[in-house]
Amino acid sequence: MDVIDKFYMMRAIKLAKLGIFTTTPNPNVGCIIVNNKKIIGQGYHFKTGKSHAEINALKMAGQYAKGSTVYVTLEPCNYKNLTPSCCQALVNAKIKRLVVASKDPNPKVNGKGLKFLKSKGIQITNNVLSKKAKSINYGFFKRMNTGFPWIQLKLASSLDGKIALLNGNSKWISSKVSRKDVQNLRAKSTAILSTSRTILQDNSTLLVKWNKLFYQIKKKYPKKLLRQPIRIILDRLNKIKPTNKIILSPGKIILVKSQYTFENWPHYVEQIIIPEINNYFNLKYLFKILGNRGINSLLIEAGSILSGSLINDKLIDELIIYLSPKLLGNMSLNLCNIHKFTNIINVPNFYFTNIKKLGPDLKLILKPIK
Repeated sequence: MDVIDKFYMMRAIKLAKLGIFTTTPNPNVGCIIVNNKKIIGQGYHFKTGKSHAEINALKMAGQYAKGSTVYVTLEPCNYKNLTPSCCQALVNAKIKRLVVASKDPNPKVNGKGLKFLKSKGIQITNNVLSKKAKSINYGFFKRMNTGFPWIQLKLASSLDGKIALLNGNSKWISSKVSRKDVQNLRAKSTAILSTSRTILQDNSTLLVKWNKLFYQIKKKYPKKLLRQPIRIILDRLNKIKPTNKIILSPGKIILVKSQYTFENWPHYVEQIIIPEINNYFNLKYLFKILGNRGINSLLIEAGSILSGSLINDKLIDELIIYLSPKLLGNMSLNLCNIHKFTNIINVPNFYFTNIKKLGPDLKLILKPIK
């Protein structure tokens, strides 16, 4: 791999990350334009309906884009939708070469953009730092390839693997620093899912609290740009009422039910009916619906029953555990309720992708071995 190409693509990936809180359902994309060994244009995609990264970079480069090399983290789009075709804009700017991290998995593009640009005489270099570029768009790539969102299960646990005392009290197992980090997770997610039982027990709203984000994030992400994730509540027994705190907190809410309830719901509350399997929601069916609605990433915050069900059915892509140096004892609630196993080779198995110290806690990020 050319060292210079790698250097500029790293710059483009860094730019792309500036959109992680705002671009959904679109991917995060960054673009750098280089001419005579100088950066003459740069841009990133900020929000659906706004200019794409390439357009922003071309505006900055102006006439100097002619004969340049363009570095972009995702294949340029070749069709006009909410914004003009980026491929045509690159042709009009008379660029000489395009360096791309990866092809766009969107079937509307998926190689068609590169083919079009090549037909116009533009030199193409593909798959430069592809793995790094895809890592900031796990949700987009998974949804485009499978129809399902990227699913993260978040848990806070004591050192002995407990999530609450027997009476349900769990405030607070994790530290203040860990809880700030959870706000960051929420802000990045397209949607957050929990159960009515967990929400009512914790009196939660599932909203992103901007003032509780880390200072360095607030500097990059002003409060006026705050995007609240869609909140999804599994409410099989119709426990959620219009008077509950979460319903009184405006913002898109989806109540997942076995049957409609004719309450006086606010306009931002939607009910969807999901079939059941063995007296429990068919979660795979639900996640497919969410994928069809453009939900790239789904953060799940729930108790041991739902967590166990997700792990048993192999539905999660990433497990995030905030591990506290507390011991809650035997008479406390387990991390998750999973099958009873008689052979250790059959148990769910994960591997660590990241371990980070947050105040007194450890943040563990794991992926399942499938």
